[in-house]
Amino acid sequence: MLNASHKIDVHAHFVPSTLIQYVRKGLAPQGITLDESTPGTSCLCFDYGLKVRPFFDKLTDLDNRWVEMDRQGISIQILQGWTDIFGYQMPIKSGAAWHRVMNECLLETTTRYPQKLAALVSLPLQNAEQSAKELEYGILEGKAIGAVVAANVCGINLGESALDPVWETAEKLNVPIFIHPDQPIPTIRSKNFRLNAIAHYTYDTTITVGSLVFSGVLDRFPNLKLILAHGGGYFPYQLGRFDRIYRNKEMPTTSQETPSFYVDRFYYDTLLHHSEALKFLAKIVGYDRILLGSDYPFPPADHDPLQSLANASFTNSQVEQIGYTNITHAFPNYNMQ
Repeated sequence: MLNASHKIDVHAHFVPSTLIQYVRKGLAPQGITLDESTPGTSCLCFDYGLKVRPFFDKLTDLDNRWVEMDRQGISIQILQGWTDIFGYQMPIKSGAAWHRVMNECLLETTTRYPQKLAALVSLPLQNAEQSAKELEYGILEGKAIGAVVAANVCGINLGESALDPVWETAEKLNVPIFIHPDQPIPTIRSKNFRLNAIAHYTYDTTITVGSLVFSGVLDRFPNLKLILAHGGGYFPYQLGRFDRIYRNKEMPTTSQETPSFYVDRFYYDTLLHHSEALKFLAKIVGYDRILLGSDYPFPPADHDPLQSLANASFTNSQVEQIGYTNITHAFPNYNMQ
């Protein structure tokens, strides 16, 4: 049985090799192929014109993962897929079929290693009703503990995407939804120096959080649990600007309160890469709203997330809270054996 001495990583990515094999065999829904024309690389391709970055070993295998988890002192990773391959531009039927395949492959892995892994299912957000059905499947049949969605649906913010059936189902099932930014297309100004990775991912989260607040989603679904990647984008650090724009009444909103009122309606991972920023986050949102996250295995990952907490001078009880106790609140249905 797990206890507070164990540490759980809420933000880790995994694409099962079985999924790649499925596509390689031509079994994926129509419109999805695998480009292996360059020796040693495999890239997923969608027929609407998207070729995804190559898969890589640490994303698709488990041996490296076990070693890294042991090195980091992580007991469990809560796995999510890769937003790059969510395919929201696919037709509704084939998109729903694609997410079912992705989820089946992911859940097959996590059910083999329940003491080390748990799963967040992905949802075909091109259709809210199909997404709600997939969420019910993942939680009730697949034993997932939550869901993950990209921060926009083909360029439309989550708060403006008519997703109430999804929010309603998540609230009914009492499971959280992790919001992860999508890979943005670099602008001319951000195409060099990896400025795209620095600014646009966090921008994606910030914009969609604003839309969720201002559109009244959090008022309509007061028990909805949402987890934000990368420390919440810019939202916790620009609350004053959010509130000022709200008070200026420069645009119509349906939110009942100022944006800062909703700050504790979200959970935030620890991926800030700076001890003072992490301390500021804790001061603004409270230690009870922070979850340990690594972003394994991508290059911007925190390679020692527990050391990041130590660098921020968090006490042992605060580390236990962030690494374990808060998970029991964010994921109340997670039976950690």
